[in-house]
Amino acid sequence: MKVGKVSANVSKLSNFRDLGGYSASDGGRVRRGRVFRSAHLAGLTQDDLVHLRLLTLTHSIDFRGVAERTALPYQILGVENLAFSIEPTVVRRLRARMALGKILSTEETVEVMCETYRAFVHEHGPTFARFLRHLLLHPTPVVFHCTAGKDRTGFAAALLLSILGVDRGTIMQDYLLTNELYHRVPSLEGSGPAHIMDVVWRVQPEFLQASFDVIDRDYGGLSGYLSGSVGLQSNELQQLRLDLLDY
Repeated sequence: MKVGKVSANVSKLSNFRDLGGYSASDGGRVRRGRVFRSAHLAGLTQDDLVHLRLLTLTHSIDFRGVAERTALPYQILGVENLAFSIEPTVVRRLRARMALGKILSTEETVEVMCETYRAFVHEHGPTFARFLRHLLLHPTPVVFHCTAGKDRTGFAAALLLSILGVDRGTIMQDYLLTNELYHRVPSLEGSGPAHIMDVVWRVQPEFLQASFDVIDRDYGGLSGYLSGSVGLQSNELQQLRLDLLDY
């Protein structure tokens, strides 16, 4: 199933969509109007803000690092902002390699992005646990985002949809919608060779697949990862499914 784009009058809302509507393996369907994903929410137009108010959002979960939040702050009336920081590492990884005096190839840049996604799995399980537990404790409409809404947000969306029983093929389709829905902003991208920027500011199946591969190889699959690095109990996962699936 392909999620529709937001209406034309929300011109500054980038990479925004409802995660609802996808079919789950047990016959349910992810509930609409509960969990939304997005790029950052700074600089929105009045039409954008009206659109968000109609969604009755209560919280926004911000995966951006400290400097990112400082550079692009926002406030939405009636919505509580929560900082679940995952500091960005892609630029640091790229600079470390280029400091050796070599311009990375497209293939090498893809590998840097894959390293980032493996790190989501290995290093940030507790942060994603906070995200999931928030959904349990606050069964109200929420939006979660990072800067572009594609990597930290993309993995969080994939993890949530996996828990809800959405198949990986569908999860990948949702992930790749970023290439249609994210509005690239040159002022956010920094400088660098065009072939590197094109990799960094888009998504590819290899990125998300790298995280799936780590979950399968190092944790024996989703259940092992959730009970291990993430630390969620089986009753919490069951409640999450009850809260976010319609039958």
